[in-house]
Amino acid sequence: MRKSLFVLSLCTVLSTPFWQAGSVNASEAKAEPVAAGDVASTLTHGDAAAGKAASAVCGGCHGADGVATITTYPNLAGQGAPYLYKQLLEFKSGARDNAIMLGMVASLDEQAMKNLSAYYAELPAAEGVSNSEGLELGRDIYQGGITSVGIPACMGCHAPDGSGNDAAKFPRLAGQNADYIKLALESFRSGARNNDMNKMMQLAAHRLSDTEIDALANYVQGLH
Repeated sequence: MRKSLFVLSLCTVLSTPFWQAGSVNASEAKAEPVAAGDVASTLTHGDAAAGKAASAVCGGCHGADGVATITTYPNLAGQGAPYLYKQLLEFKSGARDNAIMLGMVASLDEQAMKNLSAYYAELPAAEGVSNSEGLELGRDIYQGGITSVGIPACMGCHAPDGSGNDAAKFPRLAGQNADYIKLALESFRSGARNNDMNKMMQLAAHRLSDTEIDALANYVQGLH
């Protein structure tokens, strides 16, 4: 087993960022990720009822209850509102480059994005199940990192139970679809996705092997 001697509270191996529907060229993203202060009021100013009324179009990919019916799409139910709002803003600005989501957010103003974020944050989060294969490896990396290559423990940012950190806009991973987590990590590793704070995810994922990515994705799917 490879275990870290410490847990870094502001570093992360996983951020899945959400709605990753395809790979893109990182060099094409010109907008900057959203600053922390720009999402601070999301929880208090989002109208969940209005978000629910506007969420029907999202259900085609993310499910009527925020639990995706296609495993390569992310579950939104129970995800932190600040994180969701940040992703929506960045899809619209181009900081997170995804043609499908760009079309979906084109007509949304900031209040509509806050409303949707608040709505999905209030839904019960999905509870997934991990497979036994690679489970120990995934647990070791999530809980202890990989010291030999400088990867910190994932739980330092995403919490031991995978619930994330709303204040820091680190996403909930518990119960997330393993197929989606795998795609997100591969996208960070290649640089196709580059809207992570201080390149934390890109730097960490760059050091992960395919086997380690598979193991992590499987492990977090069963967290709850």
